This record gives sequence, C-alpha cells and structure tokens, in this order.
Amino acid sequence: MGARTRAPYPPAFRAEAVQLVHANGRSLSQVAKDLGVHHETLRGWVKQMAIDGGRRDGLTTEERTELARLRRENRILKEEREILRKARLFAAESATR
Repeated sequence: MGARTRAPYPPAFRAEAVQLVHANGRSLSQVAKDLGVHHETLRGWVKQMAIDGGRRDGLTTEERTELARLRRENRILKEEREILRKARLFAAESATR
C-alpha cells in the first residue's frame, strides 16, 4: 500500500466544483474538463458530498477518517503485542540457560 499524500485540491475548491455540477446544465465531464480535474475525481467528490449530506448511503468523510485512525491504531497495537510476545519468549529462553 503506497503512502498517501495531502489532497492537492482544497475542500473549498471541491465544494465549488460540486456546486458547478449541480447548478449548471453542463455534464460532469464538461465541468471536470473546464476545471482541469479528471472526471472520475469530480464524480467521487459529488458522490462523497451526497453521502456527507445524507442523500446517499455510505461512509461519511468523518467516518472514513475515524476508520483510518482506528485501523492505524489497531496495526500499531498488533505490532506492539508481537514485540511483547517475542520479548517474553526471549526472556523465557534466556532464563532456562
């Protein structure tokens, strides 16, 4: 899994782009082309705004953030548990010598 970087588009830009999709009679692809973003990127923003607004089922942005934090925490705890397990085995092995 690659390292994620900070999003290149600020939230205000994303919100304005989504507003353009809803306000104008232009297609999503045309708005994306006019803004210089990939149409799938804009489609994702529209979808996520609908989820955040309660108009569509799915994980909200806050829920996604919390899930990522919990997964990171879980990974760290598993690593720490493995280190402690190995230390306990090492100590037991050293005590018998």
